[in-house]
Amino acid sequence: MRVAALYDVHGNAPALEAVLAEVDSEGIDQVVFGGDIASGPLPRETLELVRSRDAVSVRGNADRLESPEASAEEDEGRLWILQQLDGEEIEWLANLPFSAVIDDVLYVHATPKDDESVITELTTEERLAELLDGVDQHLVVAGHTHMQLERRVGATHFVNAGSVGRPYEAVPGAYWAVIADGEVEFRRTDYDLERAAAAIRASGHPMANELAAENVLTIPSREEALTAFGG
Repeated sequence: MRVAALYDVHGNAPALEAVLAEVDSEGIDQVVFGGDIASGPLPRETLELVRSRDAVSVRGNADRLESPEASAEEDEGRLWILQQLDGEEIEWLANLPFSAVIDDVLYVHATPKDDESVITELTTEERLAELLDGVDQHLVVAGHTHMQLERRVGATHFVNAGSVGRPYEAVPGAYWAVIADGEVEFRRTDYDLERAAAAIRASGHPMANELAAENVLTIPSREEALTAFGG
């Protein structure tokens, strides 16, 4: 089975459209949305795309829209998103399952323990082993930190699929992964960045200009993200 792991869309509907077009062209058997789906500038459009698919979705920390964000600026964005979605859509996001197992692969948002802990290339072997302890599957696919990653500890293989809508990488684009027979293929899809930036600026999101300029037309580097996340 070939599974497309699409994580951290963060309301970037144009990026998701481009990835789904590529998924459709390749005869993918299953799509998994790995959380943090609608939290961004185009929440309703993104959620409509996700729910139009016969896909599996797991919940990310940003899908719990009733939970305040750490910064005042980000919390203003959360409150704006709550105004864009209706009660049924908010409830659908909040009630997504924590994890899914497909073809003996475990899909979670951040770690098998919770949806907020961080695993990066800086995470120690001891910490990684602690976060993956008790997992029955040999492969765990996650996201959350928006950076593609492969790590191994003991018999467990940990993969971060990257971020479709808000990556922290060297080059702008939509980052995702294909999982097939226990093997991982990292992907990056180009999309019309200028069109996406224009749609985001017109969205009314309180951080629209910043998101368009700093998360679409240009993006934070892995080095910047690692400084922020640590291990």
